[in-house]
Amino acid sequence: MYTKLNTSHTASAPVHEMTLRDIIFNDDIKFILSGGKGGVGKTSCAGAMAVLSAQRGLRTLVVSTDPAHSLSDSFDQNLSGGEIVDIDGMDNLWGMEIDTEKGMKEFQEQLGQSGSADMEMASQFLGGTESMALPGSDEAMAFGKMLEFMADTNFDRVVFDTAPTGHTLKLLELPDLLDSWLGKLLTLRQRLSAMMSGLKAFFGGAEEQDRSWEMLQETKEKIRAARVALADPQLTQFVVVMIPEAMAVFETQRLLASLNTWSIPVTNIIVNQLVPENPDCRFCSNRRRMQQANLKDIRDLYHDLYITEVPLFDHEIRGIEELTMLGKILIGEE
Repeated sequence: MYTKLNTSHTASAPVHEMTLRDIIFNDDIKFILSGGKGGVGKTSCAGAMAVLSAQRGLRTLVVSTDPAHSLSDSFDQNLSGGEIVDIDGMDNLWGMEIDTEKGMKEFQEQLGQSGSADMEMASQFLGGTESMALPGSDEAMAFGKMLEFMADTNFDRVVFDTAPTGHTLKLLELPDLLDSWLGKLLTLRQRLSAMMSGLKAFFGGAEEQDRSWEMLQETKEKIRAARVALADPQLTQFVVVMIPEAMAVFETQRLLASLNTWSIPVTNIIVNQLVPENPDCRFCSNRRRMQQANLKDIRDLYHDLYITEVPLFDHEIRGIEELTMLGKILIGEE
């Protein structure tokens, strides 16, 4: 039914022996990314892993990079606005839903008026603004925040609740795209710098302190450092969340193939929303039969990954208490 893909990654221990408990209880792992198809429970799993990390004493930040945020719903608290917020009722835990519009404004402010003017001139020099447009602006701003938090020493661990598969793949391919984009921009910036200075002097404009060149260089270095960190199994783990349905299996294959291409470590799959046995319910029994058949295929396909099975709940996972319960299931304590 499905085609086996190469999903193996280099790790310090055999892949199938690294459980979610091993990941969460390994203080050296700083970045955990939760991702998969839309509607499979990525946010709840991200929230649960963040809660467990904080309960262990790690200063933990949980961040949503999904344009359609649901992290606030999971924690039953408003985390919108693009600012880091203390999670109510928890020590060592902070949350944030990335505001891409706010991020773009901050980027432009950091670049400065001089840098923005040079970018505009560069785009016209190349024949239109489209050729110098920031690739995937929503994803780029989300990745910009990822860069910020990956360099932040105030947190022991950052858990990323990523967007559905397509958006996440765009976000994870950004290091190469942005590196190329910034390289072109820096080259143009260098070529135009003398011309811009000459024009300002000719028209009597005062020389302004311009950090845009330095900022772009710093960003380029941060992107390269992030690429290394994301590929390091001692620092980063991508946890795939899926449900036992055909479309989710196909999408998971696509995600795992891309993660393998970019050398992003993935050792665990969470299979969520498994229908429990209920012989008195014909609908439930049929759903369970279908899920169990797909679950067998998942085990066959991904025998080199550790699979954690999570039941379908009769209520919404919401708030610290519910996320703690889910977390205990993820690490095998309940």
